[in-house]
Amino acid sequence: MRCAIVKLRTGHARLAEQSWPVDQQAQILEREVLSGSVERVVFHNPENGFCVLRVQVRGLRELQAVVGRTPAVSPGQWITASGQWVNDRSHGRQFEASYIKASAPESDSGIEKYLGSGAIPGIGPVYAKKLVSEFSGDVFKVIETDPARLREVPGIGPVRAKRIIEAWDEQKVVREIMIFLHTHGIGSARAARIYKTYGADALQVMSENPYVLSRDIRGIGFKVADSIAMKLGVDRGSPVRIRAGIGYALSEAMGDGHCGLPREELLRSAKELLGVAPDRIEPALRSEIEEGSVVEDSVGEEPCLFLSRLHRAERGIAKALSASLRGAPPWPRVNTDRAVPWVERQIDLRLAPSQIEAVRLALRSKVMVITGGPGVGKTTIVNAILRILQAKGVAIGLCAPTGRAAKRLAETSGMEAKTIHRLLEFDPGRPGFRRNADKPLECDLLVVDETSMVDVSLMNSLMRALPGRAALLLVGDVDQLPSVGPGQVLADLIASEAVPVARLVEVFRQAASSRIVVNAHRVNRGDLPELGKPEGESDFYFVPADVPDDAIKKTVEMVRSRIPQRFGLDPVRDIQVLCPMNRGAIGAGAFNTVLQGALNPPGEQKLERFGWSFVPGDKVMQVENDYDRDVYNGDIGRIESLDLEDGMIVVDFDGRKVDYTLRDLDMLVPAFATTIHKSQGSEYPAVVIPLMDRHFVMLQRNLLYTAITRGKRLVVLVGQRSAVRRAVQTSTQSRRWSKLRELLQAGAGAGSDRQGRLEGTGEAGFA
Repeated sequence: MRCAIVKLRTGHARLAEQSWPVDQQAQILEREVLSGSVERVVFHNPENGFCVLRVQVRGLRELQAVVGRTPAVSPGQWITASGQWVNDRSHGRQFEASYIKASAPESDSGIEKYLGSGAIPGIGPVYAKKLVSEFSGDVFKVIETDPARLREVPGIGPVRAKRIIEAWDEQKVVREIMIFLHTHGIGSARAARIYKTYGADALQVMSENPYVLSRDIRGIGFKVADSIAMKLGVDRGSPVRIRAGIGYALSEAMGDGHCGLPREELLRSAKELLGVAPDRIEPALRSEIEEGSVVEDSVGEEPCLFLSRLHRAERGIAKALSASLRGAPPWPRVNTDRAVPWVERQIDLRLAPSQIEAVRLALRSKVMVITGGPGVGKTTIVNAILRILQAKGVAIGLCAPTGRAAKRLAETSGMEAKTIHRLLEFDPGRPGFRRNADKPLECDLLVVDETSMVDVSLMNSLMRALPGRAALLLVGDVDQLPSVGPGQVLADLIASEAVPVARLVEVFRQAASSRIVVNAHRVNRGDLPELGKPEGESDFYFVPADVPDDAIKKTVEMVRSRIPQRFGLDPVRDIQVLCPMNRGAIGAGAFNTVLQGALNPPGEQKLERFGWSFVPGDKVMQVENDYDRDVYNGDIGRIESLDLEDGMIVVDFDGRKVDYTLRDLDMLVPAFATTIHKSQGSEYPAVVIPLMDRHFVMLQRNLLYTAITRGKRLVVLVGQRSAVRRAVQTSTQSRRWSKLRELLQAGAGAGSDRQGRLEGTGEAGFA
C-alpha cells in the first residue's frame, strides 16, 4: 500500500504524491495548531517565503522544527502555525505548516531577540538589550506613540532616535505591502524593492496598474503582476493587460540578449503569455507602435519589432561610428618606422611583425578593434600604442565595464583607468550620465577594454559622450560570452567589416608554455583540452568526479587546502569557484553554502538575512547597479566589519569602503562561488570550475572558453570528461536579434578595405 491513504486522512496532497513504502510512511497526526517563539531562522527564501524555523513551543523542552511559508520572520517573533507533524526521512520530526502567521513578540527576551535581529534599522543587539532594559514590554508602544522617550536610553541621541523612528514608520508601510504582496506570492525581498521604488505610494501604484511591477522591479515578472491584476478585477482582454504583455515579451527577449524579435515570434510569445486570440493582440500592438514604445523595422528580410530605446541605441551607435570612420585621427601622422624601435626600447620588448602591423593600423585609424584570445599580445600592442601617442601629447582615457577589468587595465598600462559608469559620471538624480553630447569626455583617444561585455545601451552612452574629434580603440575577445545585456556590439562591429580590425591569432612562445593558454585555444577551435595528468608542475589540471557529492567534496578540498598549500594562494582572496549555473545541487548557490562553512564559518559576529549569514571576511558580490554607492553589478568585495548595534555592514571593494544597512542586503550575494557569466571582465590568480553532466543546459564552448581564460596562474576543472566534451562540442549559439551590423554596413559601406586580419607565422616572438 502506498501513501495515498495519507491524502484521505489529511488532505495533504503533496505528501500523497510521494511513493513511500508503508514502513517509511510519514507518521502524521491530525491537523493541529502550533504556537511558539522563533528562536532561530535556519533558512528563509525571500523570493517565495519558504522557511525553516526553530521554535520554542510551550510545554516542550526541545526546540521544534517548523517548515512552511511566510513573507518575513525574525528571531523573537511569536508564530501561530496550522499544519501537521511528519517524520521526514532526512531531517526527522518536524511540523509542516500550511499557514504561518508571525506577530510581534510579547516577552522581554522575545522582544530583545526580535529587535537584535536587525528587523528595525538603527537597532542592533546592543541597543535591543538597552531598550528592553529601559521599557520592558512597552518598547513597541514607546516607539509608536511616544518616540521622544527613546532619548531616555543611554547612547540614543537625536540622530539615532530619528533613524529608529523613520525606520519604524517605514517598516509599517513595508509590512502593509508585504501582507498585500504575500497573498499574491511575492516575498519580503521583493517587497523591500517595491518600497524602495515607489515609497509610501506603493499600494496605490500597484492597485492602479499592477503591471508596472514587471517593468520597474527586478525579480517580478509579468505572471506575478498579472496574478495581482486578476485578483483586482482586471479583465483578461483589457488593452492595458495586453499592452503590458507585449512589453514584457520584448523585455524578456532583451534578457536573452535580443534588441528586438521577429514579428511572428513576438505575436506567438504574447499569445502564449496572455491566453487571448491574436485579433486582440494586433490592436494593442498598433497602440504600442503609435505611442512609440515599440518600433517596427527589419533585420535582413525579417520584419521585427524593437523596444524603442534599444532601437534608438543601435542607431545612435551606428551614426556616431559612421561619422568617426569618415574622419582622421586627432594626432599628426606618425612615422611608424621610427616609432616602433623607440617604443620597443620603452617597453623592453621586441614586437612581432603581426604586432607591428596592428600598431601601424591603430596609428592611422580613428576607430579600430583589437581582438584575440589569451597569449596573442593584445596588452603588448595596446601599451605600445599608448606609449607612442602619449609621447605625441595625445590625451588618453581608459575604461572597462567592470571594476576589476578597469583595475587590471590600469596595472598593465600604468595609466588611470575607470569603469565606464564612473567615466561617464552617472547622475542618480536624473537618472542618467552627466557626460553626454552637451558635456563630452575630455580626451583625444578613448580605449575600451573587455568590449565583448558592453551592451548596446552602454555603448550608445559612450558614443554620445565621445567628442567628435576623438579616436576610439576597442579591445576584447570576441570569442568569449557576449554581453549579459542586449546586443552583441563587438561581434557586430567585426562582422560588419566597416571598422578596421586587428584579429590576432598568433600565440607567442612564452604564452605557448602555459597549458591555460594552450587549452583555451584548443577549446576555442573545438578540440578537447588536455585532461591527462601533466608531467611536473603545470597551470592546468583536470580532477575527475563522477557524482555531484564527489565534485563538491573535491572542489572544497582544492580551495581550502590543496591549492593554498601547493601554490601559496589565499583561499578566499585568490581562488574563485566558477559554476555554469547558479541554481541546483552543484550550482553557485550550493557551493557558496559549503565554501563559507569550510573557509569562513559563522561565529558570534554575524547578521542573518535572506537565508544567509553575513560574516566578517565573507566574499560578496553586488548583484545590481547602485549608483548612489558607486557599486555595480558584478563587483566583488570582502565584508570588513559588522556593527551589530546599528545593523550595518562595511564591504571593502578593492580598497574602497561601502556601508550597507540590513534593508540593502538584497543587493549582496555570497561570492565564494559565482557563475561564469558573472565572472566576465575579471581575472583571478586561480579558478576552480565544476563541470558535470547535470549542467548540460548551460554547457557551451564559449562558456568553457570564458571560464578557462579567467585564470591567470592556475585553472582546475573538477567533474566529468563527458561534461567537458559536451561543452566543447556545443558551439551553436542562439541568434541575437540585432540590427547594428546592418546599420554599420549601410553607414560606412560594406566590403571596404577596413578589415585587417593580422596573423603571424608562428616564428615571431618576444626578444
